[in-house]
Amino acid sequence: MRPAPLTVVLALVASLTAPLTAAPSASAQNHAHKPVGLRVASYNIHYGADSDNVFDPARTADAIRAMDADIVGLQEVDVRWSARSEFRDVATELADNLNMYVSFAPIYTTAEGGGFGVAILSRFPVRSAENHDLTRLSTQEPNPVPKPMPGFLEVVVKVKGTPVHVYTTHLDYRSDPSVRVAQVRETVDIMADDCSPKGKCPAQILTGDFNAGPDAEELSPLWSGLTDAWTSSNPGFTYPAVTPEKRIDFVTVSDAFTVRNTTVPDTLASDHRPVLADVTLRRRH
Repeated sequence: MRPAPLTVVLALVASLTAPLTAAPSASAQNHAHKPVGLRVASYNIHYGADSDNVFDPARTADAIRAMDADIVGLQEVDVRWSARSEFRDVATELADNLNMYVSFAPIYTTAEGGGFGVAILSRFPVRSAENHDLTRLSTQEPNPVPKPMPGFLEVVVKVKGTPVHVYTTHLDYRSDPSVRVAQVRETVDIMADDCSPKGKCPAQILTGDFNAGPDAEELSPLWSGLTDAWTSSNPGFTYPAVTPEKRIDFVTVSDAFTVRNTTVPDTLASDHRPVLADVTLRRRH
């Protein structure tokens, strides 16, 4: 048999490979840009101790599981830190119990490799993580002075192909707001570093225990680029857990998101109650 002409062979190869290189259909493109729902929570877990100060990380896990959240920012997390949490790795235990990914960012560390800080649980794989410094007054040193210390966690996850930057923080608790003023200014700067020179920013979520109410003057710089997810006429108090009288725990989002609903789950698994927000990622970056 005579070999087929080269032009015939090339045509046959092109016909076989065409489906692999064809442009996406209109329906596929529409699906790629379809809004994506997310459930996001912030929870100060009091190192795994409940409202009666009884260490019970299984109860903490149950409270988080009940929220059915995709992303959870955690504060006051112990990782082999001290006897109060039995030197256990609470962050990893929660992730294993809940079948979620976890990143931990210590504020303080021990010589033995333990730490106390913040963490993020995610149903999405963590593509990158960074532990940023903020100005802090140490609770572990006598006569502390403000200085840069770690414990502001940023992770990047991909949600249906879209990178989402998630941060969690624990701001200073003292009545004097001066340290929080510095921390908020630094937070805004760190989040702005993720934006392009032309000001195009990725989808961003900031969760945390801010230790200040939504109307606190020191928090005002946050609201230039973020939206407080709490929009209900209900006060949304989160602290103390038994009889809440303050709203100091937050989920906040950039303009890439629309907030659908926000609640404060009724649980005594910590000395704080969590805050839980249903949001929609409404544009792609």
